[in-house]
Amino acid sequence: MPNDHSASPPPARRVTIYDIAKRVGVSPSTASRALHKPGRVSKATEERVKQAAAALGYRANPAARALPTGRTGTIALLVADITNPVSFEIVRGAEREAEKHGYVLVTSEFREDHAKEASRAHSLAPSVDAFVLASSRLDDEAIAKIAALNPVVTINRESPSAFSVLADHEPALRELVRTLAAEGHDRLCYLAGPESSWTDARRWSVIEAAAGERGVEAVRLGPNRPTRKAGSAALEAVRATGASAALAYNDVMAIGLLTAARDARLSVPGDLSITGIDDIFGSDFTAPPLTTIAAPLEDMGTAAVRHVHAALSGEREPGIDTYPTQLVMRGSVGPAPRTKGKK
Repeated sequence: MPNDHSASPPPARRVTIYDIAKRVGVSPSTASRALHKPGRVSKATEERVKQAAAALGYRANPAARALPTGRTGTIALLVADITNPVSFEIVRGAEREAEKHGYVLVTSEFREDHAKEASRAHSLAPSVDAFVLASSRLDDEAIAKIAALNPVVTINRESPSAFSVLADHEPALRELVRTLAAEGHDRLCYLAGPESSWTDARRWSVIEAAAGERGVEAVRLGPNRPTRKAGSAALEAVRATGASAALAYNDVMAIGLLTAARDARLSVPGDLSITGIDDIFGSDFTAPPLTTIAAPLEDMGTAAVRHVHAALSGEREPGIDTYPTQLVMRGSVGPAPRTKGKK
């Protein structure tokens, strides 16, 4: 005789939208709208449906949701480097807006590798409704191929086939160059980012033009990986240019450069002024605190998902949404060495 205790229990049945509708006393379509399209039903009904779903242990099935609508309710956010605090802020804003509209946000890192970015996007395309590409390293043709599969919104990367959310760094960069020139710096070094970075090319173009207008020489070192290690390794090359101020592609590189300067017993800003871009968390924890350019990264992440939602609703064509930036002066910038002591 078989042992009754050896028999496996029958698998638990998945809770469906119909179970929730029956418990609340509404139609299945109303229950679905309450869970997946907030704002389409009354607040009272939405709350009752959500309470019933929680009590029954309901878990949304993206594949099932996709059957009648062709939609999965999922957005993919691709970021270059998940360890960069810039990504934290963008993800936070994107996640908040995704939740507001009932989307699931899936984040994937492509590690500054454009081939990996393209591969990830194409492999995810069948299971997501749209993409947010943050600091994409893809060219226009590659982005167009992804946009042919799903709507695309880019952050800090302009593309004719996508809606683009951009930080306008030009006014703040010009103010920074003007400030450095006023402090007596007549040679600046731009510590460049990745070769495939759209923003890197724009930043250098603005710095070079602004420096020329002020009679200041500007030199470019790069391309470089946008990491703390790369910033640290660049100290000798920066010093070799004879520049008295270094403008790094981002705060992470600037912090690496600042740390290397301190380890080499250089004074910042006494021997070398150092600036970054992004105003990441921790940029004011350095010694001295880092001068930088702040962008509303969380707001930009929020905006990107808002534009995705509009595109999925048929309300948005490719365009540009621009956000202002602000120069944040801190202790890492001071007078050029030869001007110290002058009246």
